Amino acid sequence: MKQTEGQIITVGVTGASGAIYAQTLLRLLEADPRVTRVYLVVTDAGLRLVSTELGIVAADARKLPSLLTGSSAQKIECLPNKDVGASIASGSVPVDAMVILPCSAGALGSIAAGTAADLLSRAADVSLKERRPLVLCLRETPLNRIHLENMLRVHDAGARLMPAMPAFYYEPKTITEMVEQFVCRVLAQIGLPQEKQYRWEGRV
Repeated sequence: MKQTEGQIITVGVTGASGAIYAQTLLRLLEADPRVTRVYLVVTDAGLRLVSTELGIVAADARKLPSLLTGSSAQKIECLPNKDVGASIASGSVPVDAMVILPCSAGALGSIAAGTAADLLSRAADVSLKERRPLVLCLRETPLNRIHLENMLRVHDAGARLMPAMPAFYYEPKTITEMVEQFVCRVLAQIGLPQEKQYRWEGRV
């Protein structure tokens, strides 16, 4: 990614476990002065996930960003997943990167097949065809052969795969710290490194 200011990011949320990852990602993007716009796409299963894991239910989808971030979330626009005619479904719309966190095996399969049957998979397809950064944070285990083949297909098409795997070498004390550090590494992949990210400096 060439520019560091005025970034426009698409965030996809599916029904795979890990709503806290999505919540943390949105909070960091909302607070990042380099980001001017965030398009949020949540699948039906993703809405159920947010309700189950975070206790957040938005009767009006437009209020979901503020409920997730605990702020006015003025940068974040929630787009209906069924709206395949939304702006981000076209490559002519300037979007700098897309992150799907958490990414279900089902969403991975749709992207690998190029079906573009909903806005989330279409926006991901646009990212690939326009050669824009696409980070898929798969949250599934164990993995079967279909999952592995789909991971290889999207990798070869240009996506970056970052399974939701927390690290322990920086000795995290809380789940929140583990989640935040993983999200920081995701943001670094799309050209938005965070100061709070732990960086290994080696030990004697």
